Amino acid sequence: MSSTRPRPPGSLFIRLLRFLGVSVLAGALAAGIALPVAGALGAGAKSAAESFNSLPDVFKTPPLSQASQIYDADGGLIATVYDRDRTVIPGDRMAPVMRQALVDIEDNRFYQHGAVDLQGVLRALNKNAATGAVAQGASTLTQQYVKNVFVEQAGSDQKAVLEAQRQTIGRKIQELRYAIELEQTLPKDQILTNYLNITFFGEQAYGVEAAAERYFSVHAKDLSLPQAALLAGLVQSPSMYDPVTNPSLAKQRRDTVLTKMAQYGAVTEAQARQAIGTPIRLRISAPRQGCITAHQGEGFFCDYVHRIVLTDPAFGRTATERRALWSRGGLRIRTTLSPKAQKALQDSVTSHAYTTDDAAAVMSLVQPGTGKILAMGQSRDYGLGAHQTEINLNVGTKMGGGLGFPTGSTFKPVVAAAALEQGTSPGQQYPAPYSMPWPAMSDCAGNTYPENGEVHNDSHSLVGPFDMPDAMAQSVNTYFAQLEADTGLCEVSRMANALGITAQAGGTKLQVVPSLTLGSNDLTPLEMANVYATFAAHGTYCTPVAITSVTKPDGGDVAVPGADCHPVMSAQTADTVTTMLLGVVQDGTGKPAGLTDRDSAGKTGTTDESKQVWFAGYTPELAGAAVVSDTRRPRDLDGQSIGGTTVGEAFGGTLAGPVWRDSIEGALAGQPAGTLTTTTLPGGEQ
Repeated sequence: MSSTRPRPPGSLFIRLLRFLGVSVLAGALAAGIALPVAGALGAGAKSAAESFNSLPDVFKTPPLSQASQIYDADGGLIATVYDRDRTVIPGDRMAPVMRQALVDIEDNRFYQHGAVDLQGVLRALNKNAATGAVAQGASTLTQQYVKNVFVEQAGSDQKAVLEAQRQTIGRKIQELRYAIELEQTLPKDQILTNYLNITFFGEQAYGVEAAAERYFSVHAKDLSLPQAALLAGLVQSPSMYDPVTNPSLAKQRRDTVLTKMAQYGAVTEAQARQAIGTPIRLRISAPRQGCITAHQGEGFFCDYVHRIVLTDPAFGRTATERRALWSRGGLRIRTTLSPKAQKALQDSVTSHAYTTDDAAAVMSLVQPGTGKILAMGQSRDYGLGAHQTEINLNVGTKMGGGLGFPTGSTFKPVVAAAALEQGTSPGQQYPAPYSMPWPAMSDCAGNTYPENGEVHNDSHSLVGPFDMPDAMAQSVNTYFAQLEADTGLCEVSRMANALGITAQAGGTKLQVVPSLTLGSNDLTPLEMANVYATFAAHGTYCTPVAITSVTKPDGGDVAVPGADCHPVMSAQTADTVTTMLLGVVQDGTGKPAGLTDRDSAGKTGTTDESKQVWFAGYTPELAGAAVVSDTRRPRDLDGQSIGGTTVGEAFGGTLAGPVWRDSIEGALAGQPAGTLTTTTLPGGEQ
């Protein structure tokens, strides 16, 4: 249906309105708000006309907020997210009966009048004058659409929404002024389409497509006559006529719409009677949105993606711009998440630590050489219920995570890399007794740490001398304390910074102190997975990335930054570390985590009092870091029931190692095994 009525040019129309403005505008405002007392009518009309003339000529409509979709690397849907559940559709995807039902109940002369319906104004004035109150309004669909635009612009700011809905003279002037402009620039059919896409239908559904799916589980193009009449009736008051909570009132309102449609000839009397005799049959599709709907533990990764959009300048120069991009929605966000790797990781963390356990297993998987995050999960379910959390323990507080975990001996390869870069030979030997004073050291700022306190090994029998490979395999604390001192705290911290470790997970400054080598800083599984991915990539560090592309509603793409990949150590250094870490899983503390069908390298970590245990490692194809910790009230893991087994003594190799092993095996199942590059170590070992 379209209008063929010729209209005067916009400027002439507006001049005519201004000529008639005082009386017509005052009448329209009175019909829409209240009938002014006689004495104030002249002054009010004059003021209204002056305000009308002072408004800007251009009416800007914002992009409509709608749902966004987040996809995994294979194109599977992770979650639908939105501030407002809306899917914008063209007019030809709306059932004609839906369009007609809305016109007949809200503005039956929509295709005959302009921005102002003078007949409607006179009718409303007469009715309101007779009752002494606002018994009837005269806003056209175009004016209502303008009001909806103001509400949409207000977004989630409730104060701004209430202001946009206020029935004031100033607000009515705005609606009228911009309704006139729209009538001169858009066809009637397009105005109606815009209205049906923007308006609120209740039950969190914005726009007719979302409403059709919410109430009837159909698309807007497939709405029947009774269904369309019910939706059209909701527009006046979505809460009052909500068929879910007020079915009786909803039916009365629907039947009123059907009666009007018959009265105006859109349907026959027989069709209306038949529809009126039909009970309301709802088929509710409950709103399902947000990261909480993701499967396979993907909710935490989904939340991470959300926070990237809100924090990365690539998505807007300011926090306000980035928030607006997310709120408008309509984005198609493609990510790096591998569904196969994610399933393997989730199966592993949830089998080795139960959701109800005090301890949680947490793990991230990263692809060496690309920075792509392939999987991220934890044994806690994503949510707000019992044994659930929305805190992503794989990342720091800035990205919705926690305070991190002391990394224990998984940090020792960083010290080794710094030493090797300074020219230290892997054959370097130290006496490495069971216990010794911390050697004197100084940091980059010149702060000195004299010999003070004791550093000791995990076992009285663990005494040297050791060279670097043996010390790495057996995780000898006193060896690495001396190696750190000779290398220099400053050089060790610089290597950590180059590997992406610049602060603790909670945002506090990295503690560059002697215990740095023992992993005393609180870091995250994602950070440690990325450190080990650098060793696997022969010394090339890549910033972790989770998003590969973002497409906007108009089909344009956001310029998503890729990983920043650059060498932070020589390939010789990285491959020497790899060779030593191969020994850890072959004959050292990480043997329980070693893979049988492909090369693997890694390092265990056990913190003071066994409050956290780690395993971080890699194959040529995949790097990952797993930690098990009591996240409710950090305490010794010894004696706790974790994954259905009472832990005797908690070690990184025996508790976190199997979490890593099972995740990697599942993620790489069926994939050809690559070979890790090795170097010659002291004694000819490789």
